[in-house]
Amino acid sequence: MNFTQFLLILKARSLVALLALGVTVATTLVVSLLLPKSYTATNTLIVDSKAKDPVTGTLLPAQLMPGYMATQVDILQSQNVALKVVQGLKLADNPQVRADFQASNQGQGSVQHWLADLLLKKLEVTPSRESAVIQVAFSGSDPRFAAVVANAFAQAYINTNLELKVEPARQTSVWFESQVKGLRENLEKAQSKLSTYQREKGLIASDERIDVETARLAELSSQLVAAQSQTFDSASRQSQSGNALAEVEQNPLIQGLKRDLSTGETKLIELGQKVGKNHPQYQRAQAEVDSLRAELAAEMKTVTRSIGTTTKVAKGRESDIRNALAAQKSRVLSLKQQRDQASVLIREVENAQRVYDTALQRFNQSALESQNTQTDVVVLNPAVPPDEASSPKVLLNTILAIFLGSLLGIGLAFLMEMIDRRVRSSDDLAAALDIPVLGEIAKFKKSRGWLPFGRLSFGRPAV
Repeated sequence: MNFTQFLLILKARSLVALLALGVTVATTLVVSLLLPKSYTATNTLIVDSKAKDPVTGTLLPAQLMPGYMATQVDILQSQNVALKVVQGLKLADNPQVRADFQASNQGQGSVQHWLADLLLKKLEVTPSRESAVIQVAFSGSDPRFAAVVANAFAQAYINTNLELKVEPARQTSVWFESQVKGLRENLEKAQSKLSTYQREKGLIASDERIDVETARLAELSSQLVAAQSQTFDSASRQSQSGNALAEVEQNPLIQGLKRDLSTGETKLIELGQKVGKNHPQYQRAQAEVDSLRAELAAEMKTVTRSIGTTTKVAKGRESDIRNALAAQKSRVLSLKQQRDQASVLIREVENAQRVYDTALQRFNQSALESQNTQTDVVVLNPAVPPDEASSPKVLLNTILAIFLGSLLGIGLAFLMEMIDRRVRSSDDLAAALDIPVLGEIAKFKKSRGWLPFGRLSFGRPAV
């Protein structure tokens, strides 16, 4: 079908098309005028996506989520917000509303939830694509009621948004409060354990006894080395022969006795040569020499005996120092062990204090957050009663009726043409009979010239 055939069909069936168009437009106008008027009040909210936490001052992580605005729209359209609107406006207290509820649900269910569902059906929430603005529109037969409900939805959403932020912080605060009590008890136990241990062991915060005892241990070690050296020296001297001892050789009394003995022996030899061994002078000199020899031997034994005593004393002193050193080592080790145990207890107290301080800080922070009354949602433009009805839109409905009526008329015209097919042009005749058209006589209102039957035109020759 070409465009000429399309126009010929419309021209032939124009009455049907016009009738369908007229009926459609008239019906739309009548219905639009008879439908009750509906008024739409719009409240504009702005969500501050760059809001900071009032306690910590950091950017809220929820604001950075891509679906944050979609979440806010879902919250606005939730039954929780609608129930707050019903409770805030006290719609369930209206006797007419209760009567409608009884007639609609036969008293089954809750009137608050029934009203919430009705309000949500007339609510429209539209978020902006490129900004943080959300439009809350409510439609109703009364413009004032529509504005009141739209503003109530906005306020209920703000309260719900605040509750959703505060309630987790309140629960966190309660949990941290119980944890802080247990951590405080642990800290007190650790501090009490440390104090008891320090009191039992006589320790103080800046205990310097370990340094004093360590210095004493070093001093005893030095004394033990000196005593060992002295003992070794005495033992070495004692192991030598008596005459060879340095103490015997260097003793002044022994040296004097040796000189006297040498003099007496010389005198005795001279007397033996002069008077003989039986002479009283010789006997007296002999007795003096024997006395000197006995005294020298006794004195040498005394010196030797004193060297042994010195060695024994040195060994005893070395043993005493060794015992004192062992006792001092044990004392230093005990003090170090006590200090290490005290250090462990101090670290336990420090760890308990650190954990307690962290939990207390989180508790204080969550407690402040639970008392927060600020929200990141503010009303940009409150809803006002509209002056004009939002529906029905007579002009728009008329334009749509004309468009749809035109389509319906064209469709009916073509449908009737398909049912009752007729020849409208030479193309239809050629298509129906499958023969070439040799000529076509056009119809004129008045005959002109010498052709009383009209104008003759020849078609294209057949192929």
